[in-house]
Amino acid sequence: MDDDVQLIVAGGGSAGTMAALSAARFGIQTILIERESQLGGTSTVAGVNCWEPAVGATGLPYEFYQRMREIPEAVGIYSLGRYGSNSPIPFPGAENILDPRFTYADTLRRYGLKGISIEIDKYRQQLHGVIFEPDVWHRTAVQMLKETGCCSVWLNKEIKDVRRKNDKTIEAALNDGSHVAARRWIDTTGLVACRLGARCFLGNNPQNPYLEGEPAGLNGVTRIFRISPVDVPRIEPLADDIPEQCWWQKDFPAMVCTLYPNGDRHCNMLPTFEGNEFMAMPPEIADREGLRRVASYWHFLQTHYTEFQHYRLAKIFPRSGIRETFQVECEYMLKTEDLLLGCRRQSHSDIIALADHARDTHGRGKSHCTELAWPYGIPYRCLLPKGCPDLLIAGRIAGFSKAAASSCRLARTMMMLGEAAGIATALAVEHKCGFPDVDVR
Repeated sequence: MDDDVQLIVAGGGSAGTMAALSAARFGIQTILIERESQLGGTSTVAGVNCWEPAVGATGLPYEFYQRMREIPEAVGIYSLGRYGSNSPIPFPGAENILDPRFTYADTLRRYGLKGISIEIDKYRQQLHGVIFEPDVWHRTAVQMLKETGCCSVWLNKEIKDVRRKNDKTIEAALNDGSHVAARRWIDTTGLVACRLGARCFLGNNPQNPYLEGEPAGLNGVTRIFRISPVDVPRIEPLADDIPEQCWWQKDFPAMVCTLYPNGDRHCNMLPTFEGNEFMAMPPEIADREGLRRVASYWHFLQTHYTEFQHYRLAKIFPRSGIRETFQVECEYMLKTEDLLLGCRRQSHSDIIALADHARDTHGRGKSHCTELAWPYGIPYRCLLPKGCPDLLIAGRIAGFSKAAASSCRLARTMMMLGEAAGIATALAVEHKCGFPDVDVR
């Protein structure tokens, strides 16, 4: 253990990586701990390597994009292409196509739409996002962290337990038997907060006071897969023990299919699992079942949409994309009211990020996508877990109600929360104060 460590960041996903980068750039000696062999979390290991339109994603997300853009075929801007059976060539959901007419700035707005079935042409004009190669995301993050000279990245390390060593130090035991400690922590996993006594709520828990009338079930989970073009069209064989018909719901779901710069396609089934169903499964069973469902779905695509016979199943990403997990109770819990008021009418003086994604849920009987009229702000207090003055929360576990979490869960919004958490750490170190006492303004 290094006594000079000033900050430990638990989790190297979108929020955690940006938190470590932001703090380290201010000279804060930082350790970033990630259980996977790759940084990026959901954006890389789970394959959710599309940044949907998101207001406010300027700062580090924009710089990150600029870095990745230097690498050939690493990133592209997309627009909506075909949509459903009403297209000239029917499509099993929504298709996103690369569109060189647009730039990063065009990916910074979603708000103001009314619904894709009402104004599809406006969606094509306004909605643009970023698709990127997950390996490039990881390499870019490692390089930018290295450049700070103040951040040590620990991959394949998992925090197993956390305790307060004394009044000023939080210590964690890792999976390799080692220990690490620091006065200040940023938690994006939830484990640290829970171990230190913060209250945590899972969306499907009826005791959760932040359900706001939303359905108790968790948001759907997707197993992302990638397909590559082939010279000779064919239908890939389906294993004998995998049914051709959908067995987990009435019909096969739709998907969002996005073109990579190299010609591959990114396939996002909406969804692969019900959220509650996935969480109830042991991890190894959920993993195996996800592979089976992708294989059956791919067979369905190839047999019902002949264009997919010109592709092969190139990769099923190793982790499932989880849209909703538990929330940590923070000094402020972002609510539906915040989303509806928008930043023009919110009264918070400590807003540190903006968001404008729709209230968006996936699953049987509860799928809906309710667009917002205006962006809303996320207060700094959403990063402050109650009763833990030496800990900040960032990422999807932060202080959001269930409804708010369905909107502000996008990767670039989480990157902005991480950037804010890193800046707050630098201010706390400079002024020798706890996180709640940081002057946000």
